[in-house]
Amino acid sequence: MSFDYMINKKGDVWTMHLKGHMDEDVKLDQVDFEEVKCLEIDFEAVASINSCGIREWIKWISELHGGLELIYKNCPKFIVDQINMIAGFLPDNGRVQSFYVPYYSEDSDREKMILFTEGKEYTSNSINAPETIQDESGEEMEIDVIESKYFRFLQAG
Repeated sequence: MSFDYMINKKGDVWTMHLKGHMDEDVKLDQVDFEEVKCLEIDFEAVASINSCGIREWIKWISELHGGLELIYKNCPKFIVDQINMIAGFLPDNGRVQSFYVPYYSEDSDREKMILFTEGKEYTSNSINAPETIQDESGEEMEIDVIESKYFRFLQAG
């Protein structure tokens, strides 16, 4: 699976849907965002990112105009990890609107990703992460991250 994206335009808010593997073949600089006030970037269909993809992302994101509001949506765990580790992966003019949190059951050896949404499971000053959830079969699952590290990007702003 290669990398691709699609852009939906709605007034001065554009949504960029990313899809595939973010690697050395990522080419994002073909679109002019000068007239855009808000760019939502949807990571839902991103399968992976490697060091070359990170480099290309940082380069691209740093070249966008400073007045642009960036909103990251549907961030998988590996994107949250990059936000927490790599300075500039989420620039100062960006925020995360939604991201996935892994939950795990030792009994069934299953993992489930739960979408956390701004204003529901977290706000700019609080996190309401349930310690446990139940999957569809009633199996109890525990949060499978070190919360102080995984949610660090929420306190950074």
